[in-house]
Amino acid sequence: MHAKDILIDGYGRIREEVHAVLDGLGPEELHHRPAPDANSVAWLVWHLTRVQDDHIADAFDLDQVWLAQDWQKRFGLGLPRHDTGYGHTPAQVAKVRVESAGLLTGYYDAVHEQTLGVLRTLAAKDLERIVDERWDPPVSLGVRLVSVLSDDLQHVGQAAYLRGLVQSAAA
Repeated sequence: MHAKDILIDGYGRIREEVHAVLDGLGPEELHHRPAPDANSVAWLVWHLTRVQDDHIADAFDLDQVWLAQDWQKRFGLGLPRHDTGYGHTPAQVAKVRVESAGLLTGYYDAVHEQTLGVLRTLAAKDLERIVDERWDPPVSLGVRLVSVLSDDLQHVGQAAYLRGLVQSAAA
């Protein structure tokens, strides 16, 4: 098995979990926040998708799906164009509202397709390419891809936990 196959499998697992966590949720469940400063399922999935979109586009010198495919306009969140959710205040979290889970899965699937497209082209030597020199040591493509994978899995896990809380309270 090649490194790219492991990465493709890992990113595929994110997609599976995103779909599972959003399946059947309505607007009230998507936007429920267990405390005023907590995140919602909608925010968590939007954020993990924005991070993947932003970081993959940057690492491979691509346009972000968010902008290139007009997802920013479809969401209409009233946030800056390149916002990924890092450091959001409770008021900014509250702005991430969607009509349906379908909008979130649609955006995630579009980002996932772009991610798979670049992962399929990887050779082992590509993973050593430095993509971010702002860190010490500089960040290689391999490290960036694993970092995004880890971050996304953590956020989708948080969304799954929150979904469970919301559904338990409703039962």
